[in-house]
Amino acid sequence: MHNLFAMAGLVLAAILLYRFHRPLARALSRFDATNAARRAEEMRDRQDRLAHFKHTMRLAEEQVEEISEVTNADVRTGLPTKHFLFEGEMFASQDEAEAARQRSVVAKARAFYLELPAALAARGDGKLR
Repeated sequence: MHNLFAMAGLVLAAILLYRFHRPLARALSRFDATNAARRAEEMRDRQDRLAHFKHTMRLAEEQVEEISEVTNADVRTGLPTKHFLFEGEMFASQDEAEAARQRSVVAKARAFYLELPAALAARGDGKLR
């Protein structure tokens, strides 16, 4: 009886594998493509002196909120107008909001580099590697 349940489970697993093999293959190929891209980026970064700054800027950009597009009625005319919201501040154009976001990203990255010497000193050896 135990062998019957084991064989039924094996057949069920084979049926499910056959049914979902295309989505699984696509997911695995996407995973492989992202890994290959990551490895290629690491190889490029070994040759780039400024790679650390680029990674810091990318990390800081992930930590800053996105710009939201808000449509409000104009106070004077009552017509709908588009505004751009970033960190609670309304901007009339997307360019102004992007500039404010970029300033925030640069400030966050700069703060990381200001804290870096203290973090290295706390590590004990005080060396930049």
